Amino acid sequence: MTPMPESRPYHHGDLRSALLAGAERTLREKGVGSLSLRELARETGVSHAAPGRHFKDKQALLNALALAGYERLAQTLTTADDPALPLQPRLTALARAYVGFATDNAELLELMYARKHEPEAAEQMAVAIDRTVGSLERMVADAQKRGEIVEGDPERVTLIVGATLQGVASFTASGMLDPDSAHALLDDLIHHLIHGLKPR
Repeated sequence: MTPMPESRPYHHGDLRSALLAGAERTLREKGVGSLSLRELARETGVSHAAPGRHFKDKQALLNALALAGYERLAQTLTTADDPALPLQPRLTALARAYVGFATDNAELLELMYARKHEPEAAEQMAVAIDRTVGSLERMVADAQKRGEIVEGDPERVTLIVGATLQGVASFTASGMLDPDSAHALLDDLIHHLIHGLKPR
């Protein structure tokens, strides 16, 4: 009798997804320095040469992992966004979505930001960034046209908003803020971003 083929921890034809899932697990648990195509092949139950059909080297794997992260972030922000809302509640909802993603995926987000200029994936990365940061910048520009926020370079204003949100996310990921406190803080944070701290 012919022996049954050894079971694999991935579905036939879906090795790429299995490798990316394993890579993200390693990234979360051990950091980017521990990522290895050979080790991922071993964990996935395939030959050490098999990952080469999808990723020519570790850098290609990192690029793909970053792009997958941007795709998930874009989906998260799109789900949270409601263009019909006034600016403050709309921006607050987006802030909650971003901080939640950034807190839950701190290592992946660091990789996403660190890898955005890699030559091999430059065009794809630019599109991915436009779907996330670019969408926020367009919202800022629209709010400026409506006179809801100060005039100025939309890219610069978006950078200020993004840096502020990333600060909250970093405090939360490091344990300086618990998630409930971070989300409660976002209401005040967005209010002060829009209206400023100067007494009126």
